[in-house]
Formats: sequence, C-alpha cells, structure tokens
Amino acid sequence: MERIIGHNNHRYTVDKKWGSRYGNHYSVNDCHEMVIDKNGRLFLLTNEVKNNILVYNKDGRIIDSWGRDYPGGHGLSLHEQGGEEVIFISDHDRHQVIKTDLRGRVLMILDCPKEAGLYSAAEQFLPTETAIADNGDIYVTDGYGLQYVIQYNNKGEYIRHWGGRGNNNEQFDCVHGIAIDNRRSDKKTLLITSRNQNCFKRFTMDGQYIETINLPGSFVCRPVIKDDYLYAAVFRSGSNTAFGSGYITVLDKENKVVSTPGGSAPEYVNGSLLPQHQEEKIFIHPHDVCIDDDKNIYVCQWKAGKTFPLKLQCIA
Repeated sequence: MERIIGHNNHRYTVDKKWGSRYGNHYSVNDCHEMVIDKNGRLFLLTNEVKNNILVYNKDGRIIDSWGRDYPGGHGLSLHEQGGEEVIFISDHDRHQVIKTDLRGRVLMILDCPKEAGLYSAAEQFLPTETAIADNGDIYVTDGYGLQYVIQYNNKGEYIRHWGGRGNNNEQFDCVHGIAIDNRRSDKKTLLITSRNQNCFKRFTMDGQYIETINLPGSFVCRPVIKDDYLYAAVFRSGSNTAFGSGYITVLDKENKVVSTPGGSAPEYVNGSLLPQHQEEKIFIHPHDVCIDDDKNIYVCQWKAGKTFPLKLQCIA
C-alpha cells in the first residue's frame, strides 16, 4: 500500500523518483526552487553549474537544460510581460539578481543597490528571492545579507527599501522569500518570510506592515500561492540546528494551517497554532514547492545528498 501523507483535503502519495527517473545525464547539487510556465513545463534551479536550470515535463522527463553561470543560484521567479514569460534568478554568490528569457538569454542584471545607502560593499548583498508585480516592479529579499526588502521599478531603478534585521513587526530574521498574495480581490499584498522567527509577515505593496502569520516550530522558506491556498517548504522544524527535520505546510485564505505533509497534524488552541514538528521521514531539507493545476506538489531540497525533486500526487 502506498504511503499517504497530509491532512484534510490536502493528502498525497509520494513519488521519490519523479525527478531522477530520467536524470542520468544531468547533475544537481542543492535543488533550490521550481516554477511552472504557462505550457506546463517545470523549471528547476540548482547551484550545479554544469546545468543550473533543468526543464521538466510533468512526467519527470528532462526536456531542456541551460546555465553555467549561477554558482549561488538560490531564488527562481517567473513573470509574464507582454505575453512572454521571463525568469528572475537570485544568486547570492554573485550578489545579483539576473533576469533571463526561458532559454537563458540575459535581459537585465540588478547589482547591489548602492543607491539605497545601506551597503558599503557588494558582498553584503546576498539576495535570496524576488516577486514581480503586475506593473513590473521587482521586490528583492536580501535573505542572507542585511535583511532588507528592496523595491525596484521595471527598469531596475531603485524605489525604496524596508525591513532590516530585528525583532520589530516590520523587521526580519532571514527574510528568505516573498510572494504577491492576490487571493483577496480588494487589495494585493506581499507575503514575506522571516524564517528564523517561524512566520510570514504581510505588507502593503509599498512596504507598510499589516500582520504576522505565526507558524511555531516551522522554519519556512518562501510562500507559494496557488488558487486559494498558500504552500511552503519547511526546511527544518523545532530548531534551526535539527538536521533533516523538514516537511511541507499548507494554509488557507484565513491564514490557518490545514495540512502538513510529513509533519504533525495542525492543532489550534484558542485560535493559536501549537508548535509543529516532523512526524514522517519523507523529506530532509525541503527548500521550495511548485504546484500544478491538478494540485500536485513538486518538492526540491537543499543539502539532501544531491537528490532530484520528488512529487506529491494529490489524492484529496
């Protein structure tokens, strides 16, 4: 009998060989992030410079590969502009964000934002993720650097910044990921990770703090929005030093955890989520999730023995 993980109407079977079944001619190191284009192709970013980008069909076949220039390839975002899709790669080793087309042709590079008055050297800028608004504005999280969110316009010109390292509502500790939440028709907002604080923080599109979504026990990576739900990889649980203790988490529009594949069942007392932990040894260090139109989840992992992505087949 196949193992079933998850809770409520988000339960899955596990295909651990999905990404490696046809991967004999390719290499991965850390599998950092995945996105899916409008044609259903899945783009994987690894920091293996033999092939930084692997392009999959949904059946796990690798149909394209490119990229040898991203040793710190960490964040991968997809954006459609003028009917064409483009990719943004956050590379913390290069201290840059690189915009490319879907074949890898470089279209724009964002360097360390010296005009923000925050950085005395480019080496302080260690970007981990981007999110791109409908108007083309680019939001960059400096997750391994000074912990700021930097906003640029579509030409790559600096607009503003906010955050920084700290414990105040508007500050972060490992501002690891960012996404635009468009689930509420009245107003779009930014969901931003503060991983070491086990939470997501919601901001207006111009950087004003709104609320904190606490996820005790969960060291979450970036938020991923699909339909009415927020999905995220939890790379470790309980402690930042608990090696191999990751799982996946799923939240509804009311910020409530409804499923934790690989983790303990979500339990609320007086409206507050109790601390969660890994319950099944399915994952090592999940770093990102990608969700297709059939609600299947593709999971890529960091420091997991150079393993290819796996697939969670939705059954509920």
